[in-house]
Amino acid sequence: MPVQHNHQGKLVLVVQDDADLRSLLCDIVRELELQVAEATDGDGAIQRMMDSEPHVVLTDHRLPGGGFEYVRTIRALYPSCPIILLAALGDHHAQAEALECGVKTFLTKPVSLGDLQRAIIGSLDGESEPSD
Repeated sequence: MPVQHNHQGKLVLVVQDDADLRSLLCDIVRELELQVAEATDGDGAIQRMMDSEPHVVLTDHRLPGGGFEYVRTIRALYPSCPIILLAALGDHHAQAEALECGVKTFLTKPVSLGDLQRAIIGSLDGESEPSD
């Protein structure tokens, strides 16, 4: 059962270079009755943001044109857009740097469906969830 909320139709940008994982993440977002935009790399994500101005960015830490420089660019261009960053389990240094870059929520993979949905809705609600 999806997390209850009142954000139907808001836009989430899903940035993931792995097609299967991107498809899964998009399905999770759609299950929340949210709109989805997709990008496969950092450059594409920034272009999609300029085109559609999403309400939340859900991105992987390691992707082409990604990393923390890309997160800093998003934060500089769109300071109020929450960023949810997915990273590999055990990447503790990444969490600290992510929070310094302005990431709202840092989740380690594998992440549960419920935790991911709560993080997305929490970001739309303006809640702060710096770590999992």
